[in-house]
Amino acid sequence: MSSPRPSSSASPAPSSAADSTAPSVVTAAQRHFVSWAVDILVAIVVLNLFIEYFPDVIAESFLLSMLTAVLLKVLLAVIGRLEHRVSAYFKRRGGAAAKVLRVLAVWAILFVSKFVILEAVALVFRGSVQLGGFLEIVALIIALMVAEGLVWAVYRRIGRRATSGGAALHPGGDT
Repeated sequence: MSSPRPSSSASPAPSSAADSTAPSVVTAAQRHFVSWAVDILVAIVVLNLFIEYFPDVIAESFLLSMLTAVLLKVLLAVIGRLEHRVSAYFKRRGGAAAKVLRVLAVWAILFVSKFVILEAVALVFRGSVQLGGFLEIVALIIALMVAEGLVWAVYRRIGRRATSGGAALHPGGDT
């Protein structure tokens, strides 16, 4: 359930205007922060589009929709880790039975997780936020995954263009 992220190797980051000659190195913590920040911003946009166009998806305020986006990111990250751990467990066991059990276990986690998300939102926001029903939450999660994937695909493409002779992107500038 995770989307592609920035490369895990240390890479030069755009320099600030005050220190334009010395490139800095992007740390793993910075990459993780940017990854989460981008995913949460994408979730805010997608969630608010659903609020706008699906009458069963409701947030009483923009602030609540932002907090819901953060909660969704946290829940989806936990569910993704659980799914990967269960999958890896059955993959290590090998054999046809383990393959079938792996598929069934992952499917069960992904199916049940939608109800967990709906219930968590209901508990945290006590009716001030409603994500609709099962179909709306499935559509919302698919839309989140597609939107995150598109954003990270653009990010990677910009990085390839910058490293292959194109102009590097700098904050506050056109190039």
